[in-house]
Amino acid sequence: MDIVFHAAALKQIPSCEYNPFEAIQTNVMGTKNVIDAAIDEGVKRVVAISTDKAVNPINLYGATKLCAEKLTVQGNAYGHARGTRLSAVRYGNVIGSRGSVIPLFREQRASGTVTVTDPAMTRFWLHLEQGVEFVIGCAERMQGGEIFVPKIPSMRIVDLVEAVAPGCRVEVIGIRPGEKLHEILISEDESRQAYEFDDRFILEPLFPSWTLTPPEGGKRPAPGYRYSSETNQWWLSKAEMRELTDG
Repeated sequence: MDIVFHAAALKQIPSCEYNPFEAIQTNVMGTKNVIDAAIDEGVKRVVAISTDKAVNPINLYGATKLCAEKLTVQGNAYGHARGTRLSAVRYGNVIGSRGSVIPLFREQRASGTVTVTDPAMTRFWLHLEQGVEFVIGCAERMQGGEIFVPKIPSMRIVDLVEAVAPGCRVEVIGIRPGEKLHEILISEDESRQAYEFDDRFILEPLFPSWTLTPPEGGKRPAPGYRYSSETNQWWLSKAEMRELTDG
């Protein structure tokens, strides 16, 4: 086997908070099992799918995904010499994916009322095909130990409601426990590890004990840079979101 894409996870924040034992078994120990099996079987490349929730986590889901990232990156200390390279890809919300708010809004629009946790909330968005293409591209160019972050657009949650359920009344129900108002894909501290490209960022590992060369063509972000959904320079319009969600 040449490549393993590790996308399995217990991903719902309330589910992880309700059953932390299962969250750790699935997201942390499950990732360790994938890494061990890949190294033992001589898999050439492993790409783990991560999330913005792993950056400065405030809930257990984010904490387990941070652990999964750390395991994946440092797995190269064991696997690289044996021909197994491991990297992670970190991105935001996938449009229309299971557990996404978009299917919920579509379901609620029949009633004429849509529930929103906080009207100031912003989120990163990418389409499923875009995510798949990005992950495959990262698998082709990875050296082992990098965390790849795509440049993707943001959208305000109230604009998303107008795109998916236009004309509906918005009921503000309050932010949920463990939920962030804005998403962060690269923190200020992580920016010191980052190289910026036209379409992505690449984060270097902190403690590489294996062969790793700086990616060509990248530049370092300004000191204190943070890649956050509310300060993003790229925003989706309501018309663009309608097109992406087919109405």
